[in-house]
Amino acid sequence: MEKGQTKTPMKQQNRKKKKIKLNSNPKIILVSVAILCIAIYALSSVIKLIKNPTDTFTVEQGKIYQEEQATGYIIRDETVVKGSNYKNGMEQIKTEGERVAKDEAIFRYYTNGEEGLVKKIADLDAKIDEVMAKEKGILTGDMRALDKQIDDKIDSLYTLNNLQNINEAKKTILTSITKKAKIAGEYSPAGSYLKKLIDERSKYENQLNEGAEYVTAPVSGVVSYKVDGYEDILTTKDFSTMTQEFLENLNLKTGQVVVDSKESGKIIDNFKCYIVCDSKSSQAKQAKVGDTVTLRMTNGNEIASSIEYISIENNTVILIFKIEKSVQELMSYRKISFDIVWWSDHGKKIPNEAIGYEQKGENQLAYVVRMRLGYEDKIWIKILRQNEKYAIVDNYSNTELRELGCSEEEIKQSKSLTLYDEILEKPTH
Repeated sequence: MEKGQTKTPMKQQNRKKKKIKLNSNPKIILVSVAILCIAIYALSSVIKLIKNPTDTFTVEQGKIYQEEQATGYIIRDETVVKGSNYKNGMEQIKTEGERVAKDEAIFRYYTNGEEGLVKKIADLDAKIDEVMAKEKGILTGDMRALDKQIDDKIDSLYTLNNLQNINEAKKTILTSITKKAKIAGEYSPAGSYLKKLIDERSKYENQLNEGAEYVTAPVSGVVSYKVDGYEDILTTKDFSTMTQEFLENLNLKTGQVVVDSKESGKIIDNFKCYIVCDSKSSQAKQAKVGDTVTLRMTNGNEIASSIEYISIENNTVILIFKIEKSVQELMSYRKISFDIVWWSDHGKKIPNEAIGYEQKGENQLAYVVRMRLGYEDKIWIKILRQNEKYAIVDNYSNTELRELGCSEEEIKQSKSLTLYDEILEKPTH
C-alpha cells in the first residue's frame, strides 16, 4: 500500500459484515417484532377509545344504605297543666326544656291589677333611692355587704342566658335593696319617711304575691310550653287507634314548629317518645316488632330506634318506632319528615351497572371487567349487600369458587379485585 493511502474501504467492509451479522440475530428480531406489536396494539386501543370512549369506575371503600323517605307523627307521654287564672297571662318560672321534680313550681299567672301594682312598686323604689342618695355618711358593715352583693348580682346579669337564673338574680337584687333601705331608715335623720316608703312598698309587694297563682308539676319530667291540643289525641295508651285514616284526618302540617301557649304548659317524659308512620315498602312488610332501625332527621342527625308496634291495612304497614335518645330535639314538633334507614353496610363499593352475570352450571356468578394497562380482565365478585344503585362486594375464596362449579384451571387463572381498580361501568363480556 502506497504511503498516504487510507484504510477506509476496509473499515466500511467490516461494518457491512457486522451489520449483516446483527440483522441476522433471531433474538433481536423477536424483540423488535414484540415492541412493534405492542406499539400497534396501544395505538389501536387509543384510536378505539377515541372513537368509542369507555366509562370506568374506580373501586373505593364506601357505604350504602337501604332507606326510604317517610312522614311521621310524634307521640309522647305528656301531661298538660293549667290553672284557674289563665286569662290573666303567665310568667315562666321554668324555661322550655328544663327538667323539674314533682310539685315544683313551673309558671305563675299574673294577679288582677298586677300592672298597676308593679308600677307603684317601681315608683316607690325610685323615691327610696332618692332619699338614700341624699343621706351621707350612713355606711355600716351590713350596708357594705349588701352593696357588694348588689354589684355582684348586677355583673352576673351580663353573663346569664337562662330566664330562671336571670329572674332569681333580679329578685336577689330587689331584696338586697329593700334590706339596705331598712338599715338606712334606722340610721337616717329622715328615717321615719324612709320607713313609711318601705312599708308602703311591702304592702304592694304582698298584694302582688298573694294574688298570683302558681302552677306546679303533677309529675317529674321536662317542661314545655308548646301545647298544641294533641296531647290527649296522640297518646301512648292504645297504639291500635293509630290507623291510616286516623293519621290522615289529623290535618297537621309537616315540619311546623308548635307555638308557645300563653295559658298553659305541660310536662313531658324526656326518656322516650314514639314516631308513627305508614309505608308500602317491601322492607316495611318484612319488618318485625323489636327490630332496630336508624331514623335520619332532616338536620342529618341519625337516631337509633326500635319497632314498637306494627299493623297492616290492605297494602299499607303502620309502624311505630320507639326513641330513647335525642327526645328533647323533637319537643317543638308534632309532624316531621325523616328517612328510615333499614340497613347500612360498607366495603368495596361499585355501581350495579358495572356488574355482569354468567351462568355456571346451576349457579349464576357476578363479575366485573377490570381495565389495567389497556388490558381487560374479567373478575368474579361476591355481592355482600345491594340497593337500587350500588353494591358492596368482595372476592371469592378458592373453596367458594369450587362450590360454585369453577374448574381448577379457571380458579388458577382467576384474579382479585382491589381498591382503586378501574372497572368498566357497563361490561360487555
